[in-house]
Amino acid sequence: MSAEYEQLLNLAIPDSRQTFTERDVMRYALSLGLGADPLDQAQLAYVYEKDLCVLPTMGVVLAHPGFWPRELDSGLDWVKIVHAEQGLVLHRPLPSAATVLGKSRIVDIFDKGAGKGALVYYERQIYDAGTGEPLCTSTQTLFCRGDGGIGGPAKRAPAPHAMPARAPDQVCDITTDPRMALQYRLNGDMNPLHADPAVARKAGFERPILHGLATYGVAGHALLKALCGYRAAPITELSARFTAPVFPGETLRTEIWCDGEQVNYTVRVVERNVVAISNGHARIRP
Repeated sequence: MSAEYEQLLNLAIPDSRQTFTERDVMRYALSLGLGADPLDQAQLAYVYEKDLCVLPTMGVVLAHPGFWPRELDSGLDWVKIVHAEQGLVLHRPLPSAATVLGKSRIVDIFDKGAGKGALVYYERQIYDAGTGEPLCTSTQTLFCRGDGGIGGPAKRAPAPHAMPARAPDQVCDITTDPRMALQYRLNGDMNPLHADPAVARKAGFERPILHGLATYGVAGHALLKALCGYRAAPITELSARFTAPVFPGETLRTEIWCDGEQVNYTVRVVERNVVAISNGHARIRP
């Protein structure tokens, strides 16, 4: 059955619950390359249990409900879905251990037309299950390439976040580990596209690609390093628009523009000179 606008908009995505520990926090940071220099005390704070800090971008992997387009009766052609955009708003610094509850819903749908696909805007609000306190809100845009013609009211898709015309104020290069996709999938996304060369070839790639959320995490690492002195608390928002795949082992160059609390960024693959994340935006408090 193909997807229908009203049915999909009202799809009930079950609440999700997760208990995570300091080990999960350290595994997430290690999967993004933190601790590559064992003598760097600033990075060590994210991968060593003494006074453990939590990377802000970990919010995107908490209380995940699974791949609901496939697991629920969504009607979507889930094989052709790609992750187009990711956003995160942090309501407070993340704890190093907790039980969390995720409440998910589809916020909006934009039909690009028959044969052109549809954009599905999805939100997950994450709470501390013990106190009910909101921790963060994760937003995603899914480009459903096989679902154009889904219907719904005529409207324009939101324009991408505008970028400054001037040269970047700062640049931060981070080289990814060739094993990064194998490490990052242990955070919960076990898609074989990121591990199995045969599956990657069937999808049109020469080898397994990096998770989009891993590229997003590396961008967060770059902003943490370049602008925050590895202090997590100042970062309260981080959004990205995915524009090209990344292969593990490549160097990611985050180009940064600062205008007070408002920060714009792009992520470029140095070896191939392609933009992997465009129209990036963050809010970083003084």
